[in-house]
Amino acid sequence: MVVRKKRRQRTHKSPSLEQAAGYYIGRFQAMACPCELLMAVEKRSLAKSLLTLAANEAWRIEKKFSRYVDDNMIYRINNSNGKTIKVDDEIVQLLNFAQQCYELSHGLFDITSGVLRYAWTFDGSDRIPEPAQIEALLPYVGWDKVTWQPPYFTLPKGMEIDFGGIGKEYAVDRTLLLLQEKSQAGMVVNFGGDIHASGDRTWSIGIENPASLDSATKILKIHKGALATSGDARRFLMKEGKRYGHVLNPKTGWPISNAPHSVTVAAGTCTEAGILATFALLHGEKAEEFLKNQDVQYWIE
Repeated sequence: MVVRKKRRQRTHKSPSLEQAAGYYIGRFQAMACPCELLMAVEKRSLAKSLLTLAANEAWRIEKKFSRYVDDNMIYRINNSNGKTIKVDDEIVQLLNFAQQCYELSHGLFDITSGVLRYAWTFDGSDRIPEPAQIEALLPYVGWDKVTWQPPYFTLPKGMEIDFGGIGKEYAVDRTLLLLQEKSQAGMVVNFGGDIHASGDRTWSIGIENPASLDSATKILKIHKGALATSGDARRFLMKEGKRYGHVLNPKTGWPISNAPHSVTVAAGTCTEAGILATFALLHGEKAEEFLKNQDVQYWIE
């Protein structure tokens, strides 16, 4: 039986706004990461309005989909004890996408695999779980065990779903759509390195160096489209010279072997870029071979 950790409620500080050379920079925290909004607008009042809209949308999505909140639909699903739950249209959309990802990845992308975090804590230490800990969790992993007949979802007792693998990218895309309804100015939505840009202004975006997190390996020019990065630069374990990245194989419960430290993908949406980057990591040493067949730009470290 899975013993769930105590949930923590998150509080948010008000967004900050500053002016740069020809644009405004807005910052706030959401989804456990720094969020940034670049806006090539002239009026501070408009920049402030856009920033407030972006922050509120990010916080809305965080509250709705976070597994750390005890009064949302995800909590109801994860504590349903096998009962069928009716979900709303937005959750239907994400569950459908999660199912497509599961099928396209041949079971390697699985939103029920979040329970494996009860065995793994990727904090840079050498604390590798015992095989028995992982084996005890595997019966609670597997999208093929759920019953999904939209809008009705049935999750077996003891299992959980976790949208962490797609939620942030979805939030980036949703936020930019809302901002475009208010302004067609050049903008960049950046949630923890997952990025979507629009408009006619060209922006310089750095790809984080996994070996030195305060530097960039490349500077890209972007004015439209999305970038997403997946990797183990911040989340890993190291024992006896072996590095264990945080991307787990849901079939075995163990980290994917020989995966790149970092994969960045460019695509039309952040959701697409993010899932392709994750799929690449799930292919381990064949990550680049996978990306070459996707007809997208990518960068591997």
